[in-house]
Amino acid sequence: MAAQQGKNSSALRVLEEALGVGLTDAKDTASAVAAEGAYYLEQVTITEASEDDYEYEEIPDDNFSIPEGEEDLAKAIQMVQEQATDTQILEEKTDLPSKRVAPEVIEDFLCNFLMRMGMTRTLDCFQSEWYEFIQKGITDVRDVGNVPDVYTQNMLLETENKNLKKDLKHYKQAADKAREGLLKTQKERDFHRMHHKRTVQEKNKLINDLKGLKLHYASYEPTIRVLHEKHHTLLKQKMLTSLQRDRAVKQMSRVQATLMYAEPGCSNSVPEIRAIPSHEKENAPEGPAQNDLHEIREQDKYKPKMKNKTKDSKFPTDMQPNPNLYFCKENNHPAKFDYKLNNIFRLHSLPVSCIAIHPRKDILVSCGEDHVWKLVGLPKGHVLLTGCSHTDWLSHCCFHPSGNKLATASGDTTVKLWDLSKGNCILTFEGHGHAVWSCTWHTCGDFVASSSLDTTSKIWDVNSERCRCTLYGHTDSVNSIEFFPYSNTLLTGSADKSLSLWDARTGKCEQTLYGHMHSINDATFAPRGHIIASCDSCGVTKLWDFRKLLPIVSIDTGPSPGNEVNFDSSGRVLAQASGNGVIHLLNLKSGQIHKLMGHENEAHTVIFSHDGESLFSGGSDGTVRKWS
Repeated sequence: MAAQQGKNSSALRVLEEALGVGLTDAKDTASAVAAEGAYYLEQVTITEASEDDYEYEEIPDDNFSIPEGEEDLAKAIQMVQEQATDTQILEEKTDLPSKRVAPEVIEDFLCNFLMRMGMTRTLDCFQSEWYEFIQKGITDVRDVGNVPDVYTQNMLLETENKNLKKDLKHYKQAADKAREGLLKTQKERDFHRMHHKRTVQEKNKLINDLKGLKLHYASYEPTIRVLHEKHHTLLKQKMLTSLQRDRAVKQMSRVQATLMYAEPGCSNSVPEIRAIPSHEKENAPEGPAQNDLHEIREQDKYKPKMKNKTKDSKFPTDMQPNPNLYFCKENNHPAKFDYKLNNIFRLHSLPVSCIAIHPRKDILVSCGEDHVWKLVGLPKGHVLLTGCSHTDWLSHCCFHPSGNKLATASGDTTVKLWDLSKGNCILTFEGHGHAVWSCTWHTCGDFVASSSLDTTSKIWDVNSERCRCTLYGHTDSVNSIEFFPYSNTLLTGSADKSLSLWDARTGKCEQTLYGHMHSINDATFAPRGHIIASCDSCGVTKLWDFRKLLPIVSIDTGPSPGNEVNFDSSGRVLAQASGNGVIHLLNLKSGQIHKLMGHENEAHTVIFSHDGESLFSGGSDGTVRKWS
């Protein structure tokens, strides 16, 4: 009977493996409990064999039977597999409604667990005690309940956990973005708040400064009124003095002519000269010119007598009128503004600082920061001559009125004169303490004036080869200097935001013009001499009436600095070289501004040809560009 029970158990395990109901260990002696009615267990009370002789009954299996004589295991497995295949085919052909999976009861769960673990003795003890308790009524099966489907719950919980993790990640990203936006908004808020506070402070400061300036200006109004009255009085006295001087010069020339042609014996031909008594001289009123003469004579008494410099040049007193006055009146052709880039001359390895046009020939000179200047023939741009005697960058150059000499200013604190016929340096002026920014020739050709970073300007005598005068008055670098055409008047522009007019004979400042708010880079006269043009480091160009010494108009082409300004030969067009590489052309009649775009970098200098048909500009790339 035991052998038959073992055979039945092995057959049941084969059936379980084939049907996929459950797996049992080969060592198990108990039969597995299958689900969904494949097989079942009957409750039997088992007592120990030592107590009584209990007869075990064989439980027939109605659902599955093996025919007699065919108890071969291989055949049984084949039969079961065929039945399983038939069942699968039927299930595929017929759509059966899904059956609800019944949960596993407690005792089945424990028995299956012990069978999988191979704990056969524990299984026997458990089954004997379990069914004994049920038989005696100690344990009620209905109260025990079912085993929860932990795997299903774990899967559901895992899925829910994944979804929650995704939501958490999404919320974290949203929170990070919100945090970044909040931080950015807070920074912007703090910036705008700080900017607002700074603006309010600047506004209050400007209001206070404006109030102070108004009070300061109000305190100067009486003084300005008195100075205007004195100015008009002095102008009247000056006019009267000039008339007296002219009258005295005429009388002296008449007396000298009479004395030259008078014979020694003819006393009647000599005009009678009346002597003025001393008491009349003392009571006679003296003009400002006479007072200045008395002061000079008193100072000369205490000065040591020095040997006269015979080589010193004299400033001309009777100078010819400015020929540009008549030229501008006869020049009626329309002003030209439609310049186009015609040619590029690559002359220097470093930026070009200045360009000058020969007064009579089609020749230009360019100075660069590579310590050399070059004489270039037009229109092809061939280099005719090169000068390389300076030890530092060149800042400015200027032709002699005759065109046979050249003056150059340099950062090595010197001014050099060059003989263009030989190409060598003939004279070097030394005396400035810092770099020399600009130089200019007097119309007579005997004097050269220079301006320097040391806040002074100097007038050099070419014949005596010495400094005749030093001009003091500016409080910052003097960036430009120029002689008024056919006169002894000098114009200087300084970094102290002022323009000054000087008398070259006395070295005194005659007038100072204020109006610029930034450092003045360049200043020049119009050809007729009635207008002064100046530009500063913020691109503001101003026009001044030289006769009235008042500003006419202010043109803002900034914020790039204006490096140089120059008029054309007619005086109707003003060109400005700007720091952004643009050449601005100002029509003085209409006020329109035309732009020439062609420089890749900063434009340092600009100048018109004498006929006004061409324009030349130099830039920081070392090139000179021709516009026509």
